[in-house]
Amino acid sequence: MAKVKKTHTEENLEIVEGALSKSEQFIEANSKLLSMVLGGIIVVVAIYFAYTRLYVAPKQDAAETEMFYAETYFEKDSFNLALNGDGNHEGFLYIMKEYGGTKAANLSHYYAGFCYLNLGEFQQAIDQLESFSGKEPMLSAMALGGLGDAYAEMGNKSKAISYYEDAAAIENEFTAPMFLFKAGLMYESDGKYQDAIDAYEKIHSDYALSTEGRTILKYIERAKLNL
Repeated sequence: MAKVKKTHTEENLEIVEGALSKSEQFIEANSKLLSMVLGGIIVVVAIYFAYTRLYVAPKQDAAETEMFYAETYFEKDSFNLALNGDGNHEGFLYIMKEYGGTKAANLSHYYAGFCYLNLGEFQQAIDQLESFSGKEPMLSAMALGGLGDAYAEMGNKSKAISYYEDAAAIENEFTAPMFLFKAGLMYESDGKYQDAIDAYEKIHSDYALSTEGRTILKYIERAKLNL
C-alpha cells in the first residue's frame, strides 16, 4: 500500500505540537525553579512599591515641610540660617543628610551650593553643586553657572570658562546669554580676545533681545580693539 504524503499544513501542525510538547516537558521538569523565579519577581515588585509608598513618600513630605523654612531664609539672603536652621526648623544641611534619596535632599545640595557661594566659601559651594543632580534645564544651567562662579572666584579661569560654556549650552533666553557674557569676560581677562568676541557675537546673533544682548556691541568692539 502506497504511503500517503503529508500536506504542508499537517507538517506544520506536527512541528507546533512537538514544540508545545517540549515546552510542557521543560515546565514540568523545572516547575519548582520557575515558581521560585516568579515568586522572587513578585517579592521584588512588592518591596519596591512598599518602599516608595511607605518610606520614600512620607520622607519626602517631611523633607518638603522643612524645605519651606530653609527656602524662606534663602530668599531673604539669610544664608547661614538657610544652611543650618534657626533652632525650630532645620536647614538645607540637615535635610540633605536626614532625607537622603529624596527630591528635597537633592534640591538642598543646589541651595546649599549657592548659600556657600554667597558666603564666600567657594570649595564648599563646588562640593554641593557637584552633588546636585538636575533634570530641569533652568536649574541645571544655574548650577553649572554657579560652579563657574565658584571657580572664577578661586582664580581657576579655565574651569570657570568650561562651566560657563556648559551652562550656556542649555539654551534659553535668560541663562544662556548671561553665562555666555560671563564666559566672554573671563576670556578677556585671560587675554583670549577672539574667544571673547565669539561668545559676545553669539549673544548678539541669538539673544539680541536679552539684557546682555542690548549692550553687547560695545563689548564686541572693546575686545576687537585688543586683537
